[in-house]
Amino acid sequence: MSARIGVITFPGTLDDVDAARAVRYAGAEAVPLWHGDHDLQGVEAVVVPGGFSYGDYLRAGAIASLAPIMREVVDAAGRGLPVLGICNGFQILCEAGLLPGALTRNEKLHFVCRDQVLRVDNADTAWTGGYAGGDEIVVPVKNAEGRFVAAPDTLAELEAEGRVAFRYVGGNPNGSMNDIAGVTSANGRVVGLMPHPEHAIDLLTGPSVQGLGLFTSVLGALAGASL
Repeated sequence: MSARIGVITFPGTLDDVDAARAVRYAGAEAVPLWHGDHDLQGVEAVVVPGGFSYGDYLRAGAIASLAPIMREVVDAAGRGLPVLGICNGFQILCEAGLLPGALTRNEKLHFVCRDQVLRVDNADTAWTGGYAGGDEIVVPVKNAEGRFVAAPDTLAELEAEGRVAFRYVGGNPNGSMNDIAGVTSANGRVVGLMPHPEHAIDLLTGPSVQGLGLFTSVLGALAGASL
């Protein structure tokens, strides 16, 4: 039986269909989850996809972080449920307190959309275990509020603990501190990144298939947990 991975839809979500397709490409069952629900339907992992949840009112991800389904996600993450936040999903996870730091307006205040090289700095998370540390992958980036910032002590802690999951290579598209493109929780079960791996799973529609590794990685993590 294939693993069941939930994909959340909020009002304003744009990339839930793409995320669900990536889950299926990886060989798992994509389970749709609605923002107003209180039931995770027994899924084994959750993807919080990109878009403009609730129109990005207040701050990007701020309202979505308080949605009923996110209360369930926060509780389940505390019990070890793997959670991946992509772009707006990363913003939501930071607003919900599952990941440190914040995502702010890009350095030059422009929306950036381009293919981007990322380096996998931490290959020991539930979502990066299929890569090797130092691997470089090409995935699209598209955001206006993707600049990762954190207090100096938080930034130092992330670096000291190896909790930078992905780093921009060959140019920082949004001015993120320390070229950080994605971070992980202390236990490696929750990962957020601004670029879009779900748009790099098929050469017909993306620049590479290297983004698929995040979705196959979690299946390996789930299989390992069941042994």
